[in-house]
Amino acid sequence: MIERTQQLYEGKAKKVFATTDPDLVIVSYKDDATAFNGEKKGTIVGKGVVNNRMSNYLMEKLEQKGIPTHYVQELSDRETLVKRVTIVPLEVIVRNIAAGSLSKRLGLPEGTPMSRTVLEYCYKDDALGDPMVNAYHIMAMQYCTQDELNTIATMALKVNQFLKNYFKKINVDLVDFKLEFGKTSDGTIVLADEISPDTCRFWDATTHEKLDKDRFRRDMGGVEDAYKEMMKRVLGE
Repeated sequence: MIERTQQLYEGKAKKVFATTDPDLVIVSYKDDATAFNGEKKGTIVGKGVVNNRMSNYLMEKLEQKGIPTHYVQELSDRETLVKRVTIVPLEVIVRNIAAGSLSKRLGLPEGTPMSRTVLEYCYKDDALGDPMVNAYHIMAMQYCTQDELNTIATMALKVNQFLKNYFKKINVDLVDFKLEFGKTSDGTIVLADEISPDTCRFWDATTHEKLDKDRFRRDMGGVEDAYKEMMKRVLGE
């Protein structure tokens, strides 16, 4: 019987607890919401449940497609048992349609389809605002090895291909999303963190209505309803 022990970490959206198994931890999802590197704060009621259940469901699907993840077992609506990993300090941004910061940087109207999938890397550091880095920075700063970066890029593109097709079936466009990867105790790279309206831009494929955290970022209202709608479509509930 695996039991929770001390809290290891509390972030903007989750708490992580050690367990009696040194290779497993419990992730507990919160309703706290932040945007713009923590400058905007609030609460999205029920967000923790949506993010936990959606992430677990999608990670199970990815595991079935041969993509290793940290997922082990859903314990409750808000808590999940996952493999203990050392997080690679990179956020991997996968972009299919121009939106958000990419639109601003390159002067592209939101909604412009990309002619091919774009991968971007950001160094995970809240104090620095998660600055964008390229492969040369990553190698120079030794955030990971070239082989590990190649593995991460290949996995990110595979995740994107599966998710794009999956969401298309439920009439949702996967605009862009953030992934994080970690290394298990034996050095295996696995998909970690979450796949949810917090970390993805979801647009209804027909109406282009935003069904994600942008509703919170941009004070659009209807945030809780958008999260619930995504969970309903994904889980078929």
